[in-house]
Amino acid sequence: MDELKLIEPSLEYQDEYLDMINEWRSTGERMIPFVLRLDCSNFDSFLDEIHKLKTSKDLGENKVNSSTFLLVNKKGRVLGASNIRHELNEQLLNTGGHIGYGIRPSERMKGNATRLLAMALDKAKVQGIRKVLVTCDKDNVGSARTIIKNSGRLDSEDIVDGIIIQRYWIEND
Repeated sequence: MDELKLIEPSLEYQDEYLDMINEWRSTGERMIPFVLRLDCSNFDSFLDEIHKLKTSKDLGENKVNSSTFLLVNKKGRVLGASNIRHELNEQLLNTGGHIGYGIRPSERMKGNATRLLAMALDKAKVQGIRKVLVTCDKDNVGSARTIIKNSGRLDSEDIVDGIIIQRYWIEND
């Protein structure tokens, strides 16, 4: 198995990050987690926004602090990303949960999502998050399998904007 690590976004990984974003955009798929959809055309501004999401006391209504990490292999290739919300608001209780994660299209079906979520759970534990909510669309069978492999237990399903959302809880002790 390839040696992987989670790192915070930085200028050092700008080219690799942009390569991942361009690959993802070429598929027309929605990029998850949401931070991948932030404007990164000015990478310094993008990094400032990521830092603000992590540390600002005034994010505005319906936003919570979150930490973003990139999944990187030993060659420095960015394989995916995770975003860990430090707390939940009402919207995140319905869709989103504590952890959002995604793997670039060319790196899927290799176990990377399972490893990314496991590593993100370790980061959440450091944040003091002991009971973690992770959600996915019901038709995203791969994501559901990833959550279950990381000890996720299905709690409920609900229809949000016409999509069935599954809510899984993970005990993170």
